[in-house]
Amino acid sequence: MNKKRMVQYRFGVIAVFAIFFIMAGSGFLKNLFADSEETYKGLKVFSDVIEEIEKNYVDEVDSKKLIQTAIQGMINSLDPHSAFMPPDAFEELQFDTKGEFGGIGIVISTKNGLLTVVSPIEGTPAHQAGIKAGDIIIKVDGETTKDMMLWEAVKRMRGPKGKSVVITIMREGEKEPKEYTLIRDVIPMESVKYVTLRSGYGYVWITNFRENTAKDLENALKSIELRSGSFKGLVLDLRNNPGGLLDQAVDVADVFIDDGVIVSIEGRSKSNNNVFRAKPSDVKRDYPIVVLINSGSASAAEIVAGALQDHKRALILGTTSFGKGSVQTVRPLKDGYALKYTIARYYTPNGRSIQAQGIVPDLFLKYKRFSDVEVKQADGSHLKEKDLKNHLIPEYESNMDEPEPEPEGETEKETEKESKENSEGQNKLFDIQETNAKFDVKELQQDNQVIRALELLIGFHIFAKN
Repeated sequence: MNKKRMVQYRFGVIAVFAIFFIMAGSGFLKNLFADSEETYKGLKVFSDVIEEIEKNYVDEVDSKKLIQTAIQGMINSLDPHSAFMPPDAFEELQFDTKGEFGGIGIVISTKNGLLTVVSPIEGTPAHQAGIKAGDIIIKVDGETTKDMMLWEAVKRMRGPKGKSVVITIMREGEKEPKEYTLIRDVIPMESVKYVTLRSGYGYVWITNFRENTAKDLENALKSIELRSGSFKGLVLDLRNNPGGLLDQAVDVADVFIDDGVIVSIEGRSKSNNNVFRAKPSDVKRDYPIVVLINSGSASAAEIVAGALQDHKRALILGTTSFGKGSVQTVRPLKDGYALKYTIARYYTPNGRSIQAQGIVPDLFLKYKRFSDVEVKQADGSHLKEKDLKNHLIPEYESNMDEPEPEPEGETEKETEKESKENSEGQNKLFDIQETNAKFDVKELQQDNQVIRALELLIGFHIFAKN
């Protein structure tokens, strides 16, 4: 498969619903090729209905709009990741993989017909204002989002830097909606952030998979490896990563795997089937890795986590991932239109399909942020693939309805003495040297999953040395 075609495959969790069809009047069946008698009969019924409405409906109707609505219903009935896109929607989709844009910095999707925040992007206006995962956006600049296309909502929230947009939020546990006036800023499409946690131990956070993610990862690794001298271990953070480009997911996994399958994709058409394999690297990176995932880790992020898990190249820590195991391709059409549709399922190196199930971590640990006196719970509010309407049914249902095991020995609150002891312990654990100026390193010292990952790597090094 050539690279151009491979790059078309997208694994983003956000579904963009749109419609377009050009046709004037009835009689269009003359120009359609029906590959079966049943298809022909169905199209004939559709044509008859359109013709009847055009002639006899109480008010004059726009035939083009009627057909567009019908196509929308057809596409929406397939799965939540397929879409027929007019030029505006296609343009918004392309923003997701290159360049930068003015906006507020949130990843959104739809749940039960409601515009829902999947995650705010750190350091953006939305994140700074306190927008949270699970928030429901009910209005944008006073206009209701009910029945609003996802791409249209995204377009309304994007805009020039310095211009304001008002979004109205409903939040679980709160009785009244709340308005946020956000000043748009340039949202950089930077996907790799990194720091040295302490001498010999690095931390890399991949926020999404864009055009240059693999290259940026290698540059980040070179930087922290050079700074560390003797490199002992890596924390690779894929939490709240909604996915992106397949070729970048393959290349990222290939950085750490020298041989074998990274991911395979299989669909109904054999032309869509492919197996992506690792290639030997000039740089040997065989140090231990802990990968962090949560329910916001989707598609391309799950490919990387699944490959590293199956090859036993990393220990996976956190909570079960989103569970998007389907492959989409984007096919540009005439006049700026495009069709985005599902063509296959993907499988991890061991043949696992994680569609609507997710990657299960080796070590289960919910995220908690340590404050001065108490531990604040901050996980479990994410949307998952199995929550989306018309999601593809998993091929093998395994423990889908079983609750994740609760970690033992953890409490929701700490005494002031315990908090002080934990804070002192964290200060001794970290010796952070910032290597990416745009990254807020202070949050890491309050992040229990990062703390646990670093402790595991240090413990591994001690045992290996002994």
